Amino acid sequence: MSQFSKNSSDDKQKQQQNFIKRYLVSKNKVKNNLQCKLWICSLILLKLVSLTLMLHYRGDAQSLPVKYRLDNNIKCPSIDFNNGTDGDYHAHDNTTIFFVEVSDRTNPTFLSLCSVESAARSHPRAKIVFYMKGLSAAKAKTFGISLLNCFPNVEIRPLDLIDLFADTPLSLWYSRLHQWWQPYLIPTIADACRLVLLWKYGGIYLDTDIIVLKNLLNLTNSLGKEEQYLLNTAFLSFDRGHDFIGNCLKDFAEHFNAWIWGHQGPQLVTRVLKKWCQKRSVAKIQQCKGVSVLPPEAFYPIPWQDWKKYFKVMSRSEAQRLLKNSYAVHIWNKMSHGTSFSRGSKVMIDQLCSVYCPISYQVMRWQQNLEH
Repeated sequence: MSQFSKNSSDDKQKQQQNFIKRYLVSKNKVKNNLQCKLWICSLILLKLVSLTLMLHYRGDAQSLPVKYRLDNNIKCPSIDFNNGTDGDYHAHDNTTIFFVEVSDRTNPTFLSLCSVESAARSHPRAKIVFYMKGLSAAKAKTFGISLLNCFPNVEIRPLDLIDLFADTPLSLWYSRLHQWWQPYLIPTIADACRLVLLWKYGGIYLDTDIIVLKNLLNLTNSLGKEEQYLLNTAFLSFDRGHDFIGNCLKDFAEHFNAWIWGHQGPQLVTRVLKKWCQKRSVAKIQQCKGVSVLPPEAFYPIPWQDWKKYFKVMSRSEAQRLLKNSYAVHIWNKMSHGTSFSRGSKVMIDQLCSVYCPISYQVMRWQQNLEH
C-alpha cells in the first residue's frame, strides 16, 4: 500500500471518529436538555399542585356551602345544667375546656355549636372558652349568633396568634412561617394552638367536631388512640407546663414539615409518646410516665373510614352498645362537612344532637345549598 493510500485511510478513520464523537456529544446534549426540561416541568407541576392544595385547604373552612341557618338574636331558653350530669364538680371549678376556630369564620357551624353546648352541659362548673381568630376584641362583645351566650359558663374570645405564641417554643417558628406557601395552613395552626394553650394554661382541648357524652374532668394528662398504632389530638387533657406537651412543642418546631398532613398533629403526638415511653409502638401503651392513653372507643368509636355511619339510621339500643365505653364521639368533619341530616331522621348524629346539644338542635333549620 502506498503512503498516500495509508494517509487517506487514516484521515477517513479520524473523520469517522470525530463524527462519532460529535454525534455522541450532540446526543448527550439533547438528552441533558430533555432531562432538564422534564425536571422543570415536574417542578412547575409540583408548584401547581401545591398551590391548588393550599387554596383548597385555606378556603375549606370559609367557602363551603352553608346548609343551615341560625337566627342571630336567639332568646335564651331555660337551661337545666343538672340534667344528664354526674360526678363531683366542685374539685374542678378551675378547669378550662378550650375550643379553637383558626380560620376567619365568625359564624360557627351547627356542629361547632353542638360541640360547645355538649361540653358546657357535661361540665356545668367548668369554664368553656371558645377562641375565634376572626373576632376582634370589639366584635367579641357583639357576637352575631347569640346562642353560645345563653350558657353561663361559655366565653367567646378573640384569638391573637402572635400573642398566643409569644414566649413559647413556637414563637420563632410562627414569626418565620410563610403562610401563603402552606398547603395545610389551617390544620397546622390549629395543631399549634392546642399544644400552646395546654402548655400555657392547662386544661382540656376539644376539636369543634366532637360531641361530649360524659364528664371529662377525671381524665388528666391523657389523650386517646385513633387506632391501634396512631394517637389523635382531637381530645387532649394536660396540666399546665406538662413535660410531654413541652416535648411536643419542641418536636413541632424542630421537625416542622408543611407538606405532610397530620405531621404536626396525630403523627407528632405518636412519635413523641414513643420517645417518651421508649417504645417502638404505641399499640400496647396504656399509661407511661404519668401520661394515660385511652383506647379508640373512648373518643373515636367510629373510625374515620366509616364516618358515614353517623349519618345512617341506627336503633337506640345499637347506639348505646356502640358508645357504652365512650366519653365523646368525633364526627370527622374533614370528611363529613358537606353532609346534612334532617331533624327527627333517627340517623345516629340526629339522635346524638337531640340528647347532648338539645338547644342547638331545636334552633337548627336546614336550607338548600347557597349555589342553588
